[in-house]
Amino acid sequence: MIYIFETEILNNKPLIFSLQKIYGVGKKNSILICKQLGFSKNLKTSDLSSDQTSRLIKAVEKSNLVITNELRKLQALSLRNLVEIKSYKGLRRLNGLPVRGQRTHTNGKTSKRQKRF
Repeated sequence: MIYIFETEILNNKPLIFSLQKIYGVGKKNSILICKQLGFSKNLKTSDLSSDQTSRLIKAVEKSNLVITNELRKLQALSLRNLVEIKSYKGLRRLNGLPVRGQRTHTNGKTSKRQKRF
C-alpha cells in the first residue's frame, strides 16, 4: 500500500479509482492526472514502480487542487462564516435543522430531536 497525502491507496484497484480515495480528488481529476503521466486506465497501484510513484506525487502537488486538510479547513471556515454573519443557512445549522429547504413538519424529526436537551 502507498500513502499519498495521509491517505492509504489500495493496491488491488486501478489507479484511477484509488486516487479518488484522496479527499478532494474526484473522478475527473484522477483521470486527468493519469493522462498527464501517461498511465493506462487499467494500471493497478501494485504495478507502479518507485519512479512512477514519485512522479504521481509530484503531479498531484503541481495540480492546483485543494486537497485533504486544506480542503477541510476551507469548508469549516465557510460554514463558520455562515454562522457568524447570521445567514439563514447559518441559523438553521446552529439549530440543527435541515439547511437546504427540506420540510420539517413530517420529516427531519431526527435532526430536530438531536438538538433538544
